[in-house]
Amino acid sequence: MKILVTGAAGFIGSNLCERLLEDANVEVVGIDAFVGPTPKKFTFQNLDNLLKHQRFTFLRENLLEVEWEKTLEGIEYVYHLAGMPGVRSSWGEDFQNYVAFNILATQRLLEACRHVSLKKFIYASTSSVYGEKRGKVSEELVPEPLSPYGITKLTGEYLCRVYHKSFRVPIVILRYFTVYGPRQRSDMAFHRFIHAMQQGMPVTIYGDGAQTRDFTYIDDCVAATAAVMNAEGVVGETINIGGKQRASVLDVIALLEQILRQRAKLTFIDQAIGEPKHTWADISKAENLLKYQPAFNLEAGLKNEIDYIEELYQS
Repeated sequence: MKILVTGAAGFIGSNLCERLLEDANVEVVGIDAFVGPTPKKFTFQNLDNLLKHQRFTFLRENLLEVEWEKTLEGIEYVYHLAGMPGVRSSWGEDFQNYVAFNILATQRLLEACRHVSLKKFIYASTSSVYGEKRGKVSEELVPEPLSPYGITKLTGEYLCRVYHKSFRVPIVILRYFTVYGPRQRSDMAFHRFIHAMQQGMPVTIYGDGAQTRDFTYIDDCVAATAAVMNAEGVVGETINIGGKQRASVLDVIALLEQILRQRAKLTFIDQAIGEPKHTWADISKAENLLKYQPAFNLEAGLKNEIDYIEELYQS
């Protein structure tokens, strides 16, 4: 069984590749262009274990230029995780990069996939497509993104849907809610908080810290994502992937203080434009279709990320 993973050197992508390769019958082709905000040395480290694996092939290619006909030979499943991440940097001139890597690259891959006999095309989307909602968010609610990033990811979803309707590309859309854990990007909140506290530096918080998120630990996210491959009745579906525990930013800081046994020096700045105040995933669909049960609470997940970040900056 041959699987293609785009964004294979990224936070979720590298962890997913390792999970897929636990099956002795699986061969993974990973592709990445290293276009995101993560320092290249960290991204390359994400591939350390994979590059030693005999059933893993890595291609450093731009998705806007790769010869898909050749790359897709023998591929049965596509996990499309590549893209330009981040809400704050999607404003202004950088928006052209979001259009290129989140929209144009997705359309180009879908166009190639309509000529291939795939079993599933899994598209990684985001809770950012929902915008500001009250209470638990189900997949049936109308998306109202607040940022250019959210708009480009939602456009990717619409592209998936039209290729499914017109050419029967067997798409599955996953909407991830604030994923954290080892290999998390260095621009993401938990990574920034932990590294700052380990260095005795101030922790910068956007807004008042009362904003809440549905935090999804990386192993839970990957378990759900991998489960799509063998799940029945998921083609054409959109599925929320949320975590075991919601918390406010200040709750997270308090937990970090407890784990690290030190006080955080907090600096508050203006709320980031385009960020919702609260997110909360209704994961009943994932529970039903993927048999998904998030296992990691926030304390356990943070401890693992703390260990990872400490080792990362020592290497």
